[in-house]
Amino acid sequence: MNALRVENLAKHYPRFTLDNVSFTLERGRIMGLIGKNGAGKTTALKSILNLVSPDAGTVEILGQPFPAQEAACKQKLGVVLGGIDFYRNQRLSSITETARRFYENWDETACRRYHAEFGLDPDKKVAELSSGMRVKYLIALALSHHAELFLFDEPTSGLDPVSRDELLALFRALVADGTRSILYSTHITSDLEKCASSITYIKEGDVLASAEKSQFLQSFQHLRTPEDTAPLTLEDIMIRTERREYHV
Repeated sequence: MNALRVENLAKHYPRFTLDNVSFTLERGRIMGLIGKNGAGKTTALKSILNLVSPDAGTVEILGQPFPAQEAACKQKLGVVLGGIDFYRNQRLSSITETARRFYENWDETACRRYHAEFGLDPDKKVAELSSGMRVKYLIALALSHHAELFLFDEPTSGLDPVSRDELLALFRALVADGTRSILYSTHITSDLEKCASSITYIKEGDVLASAEKSQFLQSFQHLRTPEDTAPLTLEDIMIRTERREYHV
């Protein structure tokens, strides 16, 4: 059973169209979702989650049709979207108490364990947390209800290199036993070099390519020039692809 299956997802706006987006994320894997700002990454994530209503396409989460089984699917989802935050003056203990009421499989023992493991103080207010600690808190909440699919939108944006490496290590640990998967949207391609299993590249609302990471990298090596002394990285591929007329 796949963690996530997206087929022909579409969303039309007056000045932008997300068109026929399709990809599959297997269990125990991290998929990097890349593309320049405005390419459609966040629209794709929000359409997958039915936060915006897609105009066409199907989504399956952990083998269940979404949004037909939205409530059941969300019991197994952990989501960190950019621009969504908690009340800054609320203590973590208060937010956790509210969150636990929404999940049938809430595990209080696991919640305490992850708070301790991530160095989270329940008495601290959201405003007192760094950006990295806020991401860790959201992950702790998801793990406390045994989420199996994580959707991250720019989770390491704005973090210092040390904090980013800590989160990347955490992401790798999350999928290590093969039961959890991560769809990870980012413009920091160097992060994906370190942790992603596969890459899906969205350009101007279309999927340009979606493949296992080594296969993905190899498929763009024709963009190399005689001056290149090493294989192209994800960053190289994005820069060269966005600078030329390169379409699906």
